[in-house]
Amino acid sequence: MELGLAGRRALVTGAGKGIGRSTVQALHAAGAQVVAVSRTRADLDSLVRECPGIEPVCVDLGDWEATEQALGGVGPVDLLVNNAAVALLQPFLDVTKEACDMSFHVNLRAVIQVSQIVVRSLIARGVPGAIVNVSSQASQRAVTNHSVYCSTKGAMDMLTKVMALELGPHKIRVNAVNPTVVMTPMGQANWSDPQKAKAMLDRIPLGQFAEVEHVVNSILFLLSDCSGMTTGSTLPVDGGFLAT
Repeated sequence: MELGLAGRRALVTGAGKGIGRSTVQALHAAGAQVVAVSRTRADLDSLVRECPGIEPVCVDLGDWEATEQALGGVGPVDLLVNNAAVALLQPFLDVTKEACDMSFHVNLRAVIQVSQIVVRSLIARGVPGAIVNVSSQASQRAVTNHSVYCSTKGAMDMLTKVMALELGPHKIRVNAVNPTVVMTPMGQANWSDPQKAKAMLDRIPLGQFAEVEHVVNSILFLLSDCSGMTTGSTLPVDGGFLAT
């Protein structure tokens, strides 16, 4: 299957670690020009050494003004992966204003802002585009101590659908991927407790957590012309968790 990503310019947020970093590496290997956005300079520096030619942008997407300054002149972008997110886990009765503000600013508001920057350029140029929002199975299932995180991802799923509705006439497709637990270093650390992991694995028909490449391959498919008639979808990468 030829994805046809070579020569296209892609922007990936949360590019320093995990799914975002692997997405940058895969797009670079596929011949795309990549703008890699992260708030951690050291992560970007090491990524540039691994993928010569990518364009690093260091900014905290929770800061609206700084994001506008950093990305307002980013230039033409054909493909966008909104991957940056924070997961601040608190019991519902202990949820703080700070956790709400940071979570919604990064997980939802930044998706709107960065997408606006990219989409305005696409429409001005009169060219098609594709956007993938990295959501979660937690958008559709309640998870203990995840009330704010689940809420931001649920909002992201609906944002994906509304963006698809409004941007479809401009030939801009918008989809989400909804992974289960992914075996990034953070995922391994958070789910290393066998008892905690078993409780989740027992609800996954395939009996395993996702590897990073499972999510990245789904992202690449949704960015590519191979999914040319797919928009407004939320694609589970969850081993069947949401089917049970």
